[in-house]
Parts: sequence; structure tokens; C-alpha cells
Amino acid sequence: MFLVALSFAYFAKALSGSYMKSTITQLERRFDIPSYLTGVIDGSFEIGNLLVIAFVSYFGAKLHRPKIIAMGCVLMAVGTFIIALPHFLIGRYKFETSIRSSVNSTNNLSPCPARLLSPSSQASGCEGESNLSMWIYVFLGNVLRGIGETPVQPLGISYIDDFAREENAAFYIGCVQTIAVIGPVFGYLLGSLCAKIYVDIGFVNMESITISPGDARWVGAWWLGYLIAGVITLLSAIPFWFLPRSLPIPSDRGPAQCTPERTSFIKDPPLLEHKYQADEPAGFLEMAKDFIPTLKTLLGNPVYFIYLCVTIVQLNSLIGMVTYKPKYIEQHYGQSASKANFLMGTINIPAVALGIFTGGLLMKRLKLSIMGAAKFAFGTSLIGYFLSLFFFVMSCENVKVAGITLPYNRSFISACNSDCVCSGRDWDPVCGENGITYVSPCLAGCQTSTGSGKNTVFSNCSCVVAAGLSSGNLTASVGHCPHRDDCDRVFPYFLALSVITSFIISLGGTPGYMVLIRCIKPQLKSLALGFHTLSTRTLAGIPAPIYFGAVIDTTCLKWGQKRCGGRGACRIYNTTAYRIAYLGLTMGLRTVSFLLCILGFVLLKQHLRREECSAHQVANGGAELEALRKEEVLASNSDQSLQTSTTDYNNTERETRL
Repeated sequence: MFLVALSFAYFAKALSGSYMKSTITQLERRFDIPSYLTGVIDGSFEIGNLLVIAFVSYFGAKLHRPKIIAMGCVLMAVGTFIIALPHFLIGRYKFETSIRSSVNSTNNLSPCPARLLSPSSQASGCEGESNLSMWIYVFLGNVLRGIGETPVQPLGISYIDDFAREENAAFYIGCVQTIAVIGPVFGYLLGSLCAKIYVDIGFVNMESITISPGDARWVGAWWLGYLIAGVITLLSAIPFWFLPRSLPIPSDRGPAQCTPERTSFIKDPPLLEHKYQADEPAGFLEMAKDFIPTLKTLLGNPVYFIYLCVTIVQLNSLIGMVTYKPKYIEQHYGQSASKANFLMGTINIPAVALGIFTGGLLMKRLKLSIMGAAKFAFGTSLIGYFLSLFFFVMSCENVKVAGITLPYNRSFISACNSDCVCSGRDWDPVCGENGITYVSPCLAGCQTSTGSGKNTVFSNCSCVVAAGLSSGNLTASVGHCPHRDDCDRVFPYFLALSVITSFIISLGGTPGYMVLIRCIKPQLKSLALGFHTLSTRTLAGIPAPIYFGAVIDTTCLKWGQKRCGGRGACRIYNTTAYRIAYLGLTMGLRTVSFLLCILGFVLLKQHLRREECSAHQVANGGAELEALRKEEVLASNSDQSLQTSTTDYNNTERETRL
């Protein structure tokens, strides 16, 4: 029952976490912020963990672990609801456009010259500008989610490992991690569904919306998914309130028995005779005094320390890659946010779940030693690394945008639109008959327009004629031009390779995790798991989305503009530079982690040799102790015999005297 409850809690927290990553581009556009700032929002979850993880892992292991997990789930639910709060406090979403939204309008409109904002309209726009700071609520809600998630992993995993049979512990943990990876499937699918729905659905006339989900200005109903995720998280807290503090320890976990799996890992013979009990009574001050010495003992384990370093570097690569992968699919391969999230949820994540489950099953069947598990995890990661190098050749050309990726003499203003008073700050793309996207109808040199909404057609576009087509009434339609054919051919290969590499790398997930558990003493298990989570989230979970986002921001070609001035969200990226920066940073970090793994194998071998020597000495010491005890018994018997003989002699002598 605890396994089922913990799996559901893992599912809930994974769903809300993956949904957060699926809304990265939606948050950028809704609050008009750059990628590095959405990275700060995404990393705020780890900040919440940083605040309490060490103390929850240490003190929580000695208290009622199921109830602490239940309280954490409730906090996660509250934080998720707070994230959705800005939608109900901020005004309606207004995107930049020069297209008439009135459905009944049949008048011809001239996008040339451009209508400039009057001082009064600027002032009215700036009145709502302060509302954009409401992304702070998203930040704070994610921090609270991080605080609530803190006890789930270290206390839950240690609870299973304490009370499950030795040979089943790895399999159970593999099951929990598999369910945890299924959560993102539904998280990304939920993100895909909500990205199709307009942000202000139910409050605006959808026929008046002139943009589609593929537009760089589109914002989906990001808030709706957080409400759903919050309810699911709240439900996951219920079972833990009714679970006991401890469970009966299986009979085969006594000192007399030791499974083949246990004997294949690092041994600690003196501790095998004393199974650490998490619910031993202890005063708060006693636990606090013992915290620092215990932490020093933990970090003094060289295998644990190098494992910590390797996972920190690898998680920097993994978290940065996963956070911006949907955006990479959007920008590089021209897919909508909804489709990118759908593909992540239905293709990529299931491959990871299958890999983790298979890795746990292989670990149980093969009964891998600690060295075997480490080699298995390293080998799968190395194969995935070499396969990932092929992503660099799966490239697409930049979208053809006049004045950005195609020359207007490196300026938006050209002879074809010089008669118009156009603003280069706007982003209101139209697609000309020549297959080139123009930043706005004005910059396309269009003289007239007919229709309204998404059906607006711009006519007499002088820049489309100047592009080399025959003269005549050349038109432009609303939105950017469809993406390149070469991307449509490459994209299926990208998806196939992504699935294969994800499966191979995730095969080593469970064996690698078991190396962490088995390289430490049993009584340090909860603290080791908690400190591992603390370190990886502090040094990987927080900084990785921020500096990945900052690097991605350097590849932006056209920034949006806020109503009161200042840089907003990016509208279009240099896809070549984006690919090199995104993939290069990911692969560079993984290269560093492999170099650390070599050192880790050396330390692991040395540690195993020392453990074998210690075990041999303990075995010899036990035999010597038994021999000494026998000698003491014999000596004691001899003394008793001598004392009896002396007493009999004295009694005989006394009788003789009498």
C-alpha cells in the first residue's frame, strides 16, 4: 500500500513539474519576459527544496515519515494553485497587431502608413504594465511546490528500503521511478491540450482572434493545467495519513541471512547485525548535535562524493536539455507548442519510462555487483552520448524573414516600403506570395487590405513585387509562411533518434541509483539521499535553466517590445546558432561527467578492496574472539575445579584435626 501511495505521489509531482516545463514559452509570451527569466521561475522549485531538504531528510527519518510526506503533498497542491493565480488577477492578454478584429467589417484598410500610438493610448497601455510583474506569483508558488516535494523522495525511498525484502528493494524503487516518468507523459499531454486553448477562452470572442497556435504571439490556457495538477496533487496526500509509522521487518533481513544481492554490494559487517530503525526515540537536541559529525562522515566517503560530482554535472546537462527541448522543437523544426508538448509526452517520455523499468528488471535478474551496476550505467550513458552527436547534422535553415534572415540591406526599411511610415519594433508577420515572411504588412509595402480576423488579405504589396516576381496585384496573408520542406524530412529522423537515445541512457538510471544506496552505511541512507537531492538541485536544478536560457537568448534575432518600452519575449531565433549553442552546451557537460567517471571507477575499486579487507579482518577477529571465549571458559572451569579441590582438602584437614 505504501508503494502504491508513493507511486501516486511521484506521479502527481512529476505531472505538475513536467507541465511547468511545457508552459515555458507560454509564460514567456504572457508575461513578456526572456528565456533566462523563465529559467529563474523554473529553478525556483529547486530553491524551495534547498531551504528545507537537509533538515527534512535528517529529522524526518526519525519521525512519522508517511505523515510528513502527506503534509508535503498538501503544500505542493497549494503552491500549484498559487501559480495559476495571476491569470485571475491580471487583465486580458493583448497582442500586437494591426489587423482589424471586427468580424462584420468589409471596409478596405490601408496598413500604409502605419498607425502610430498616440500619447493617450501609450498611457492606457502602460496602466496594465505593472500587472506583468505578477509572474512573481508563479515564482513563489513554484518555491512552495519545491518545499512540499522535499520529503517525498528521501523519506519514501528510505521507507521502502528499510522494510522491503533485500532482493525486492531495487525492483520496487524501479517501479516507483517508472511511475514517476509516466507522470511527465500526462504532464506534457496536458500541456499540449492547454496550449491549443486560447489563454482568455470564455472571456473573448474567439472569432476576433487573428493569431493561431503556431504564431510567436500565441498564448495558451497555461493556468488551466495548474488547476488540474493541483487537484491531483491534493488527492495524492490522502493515503499517507492512514499509513503506519513502521512496518514489520521481513524475517530474511535478520543478521543470520544475507541475500546474494546484498553480498555483492559494499558490506558493513558490524552494521549488518544492527538494522537501523528509523523510529528509534531520540530527543531533538541529541539529533541536532549529531548532525554535523554525521554529515562529515557521509562526505568522507570517496565513492559517495565522486558519485555526487558526476550526477551534478550530468543533471546540469539533462535539466537544461529537457527544460528547453519543447522550445527547441518549436523554433528549430517549426512545430507549434501544442505539437511539441504532445510529441514529448507520447514518444520521448515513454521511452525513458521503459528504459528505467528495464534497467531495474535487469538489475534484479543479473544480480549485478556494485561495480557491475556502475559499469552498466556508464556504458549505457556512453552509447547514448555517441548517438546524440548525430543531432548536430539534423539541421534546418533559418526561416525566410525579410530584414532579419534575408537582406533588406540589413534594415527593415527598403525602397519598396520607404513611402510608408513603418515601425521596426512591431511583430505582426504576414506571408507574401513569394514565400517570404515580412515582419508587418507595412514593411511588406502593402497598400490595402480586405476582410477581417484570420481571413484578412493584404493587396498591392510592393516589397513582394520587388522580390523578383512579376508585377501585378501581389498579396500577403496573415501569419508567417510555412516552414521549410527540408525540416519536414529531417524531423522524423530527429524523433526516432531522440527515442533511441532516451531509452539507452535511461537503462542505467536504476543501477546507478542503487550504487548510491549501496555505497553508504544503512544508518546514513536517508541523509545521503537527502543531501544528494539537495546538492543536485542546488548546483544543477537552479542554475541549469538560467544559464541555458541566457545562452539561448543570445541567438535571438528579433525581440518583442513591451507596451511602455523595453525588451519583451523573443519572436524569432537564428536556428543554426540555437542548435549549436543548445546541443553544444548539453554535450559539453556530458563530456566533463565522463572524465569524472574515470576517477570514480578508480576510487570505487580502492573502496571495494578496503571493504573486503575489513570484512576479512572482522571474520578473523570473530574467530579469534570465539577462541578466546573458549579459553576463558576452560580457564574458568579449571579455576572452579582447583577451588573445589582446595576446599575438599581443607575440609578433610579440618576433620582430621578434629
